Amino acid sequence: MNKLYLASRSPRRRELLGQLGIACEVLPSDVDESVLPDETPEHYVLRLAREKALVCARRVAREGLADLPVLAADTTVCVDGIILGKPEDDADAAAMLRRLSGRCHAVHTAVAVARGGRVEIALSSTEVEFADLSAAEIAAYVASGEPRDKAGAYGIQGLAGVFARRIEGSYSGVMGLPIYETAQLLKKFGVILP
Repeated sequence: MNKLYLASRSPRRRELLGQLGIACEVLPSDVDESVLPDETPEHYVLRLAREKALVCARRVAREGLADLPVLAADTTVCVDGIILGKPEDDADAAAMLRRLSGRCHAVHTAVAVARGGRVEIALSSTEVEFADLSAAEIAAYVASGEPRDKAGAYGIQGLAGVFARRIEGSYSGVMGLPIYETAQLLKKFGVILP
């Protein structure tokens, strides 16, 4: 078996699964992504990935869909203990990028795989150091439109790759799906990998 349901609309996650030779059918979940009071960034992404996987697994059972594993993931950027989700608008994106400029931040991605009543979950945490960003660089990047749908207002695989001075951890985790952790979970569910 090398097919699954992906509880995400992310084209980056589909691309990364494709690199593993895995076909996926998008089965998005509608889960409230609000941060709970006093919730750590790690707990936040673990909770959301688990909820998304379980919501979709229940949908598979309820609608009588093909019995395939459901993969869900959630990514957040954290600096100074503050979770930076997807920006609300261009001004919010610029503010996030100013906050990340010249500093280290953490990117946490949780991956969950569910099938039937079983769920397995893993966490990948990566440290990213950004170079000092000028106001012009931030404005140009925001104007590109790339930050709009990305946690922390940037995509490491795109134009913002030039901002990353150093990465310690999983590059694919920063993209939104840590390959190593994902492969380990999928093997537990009988997904055949190359």
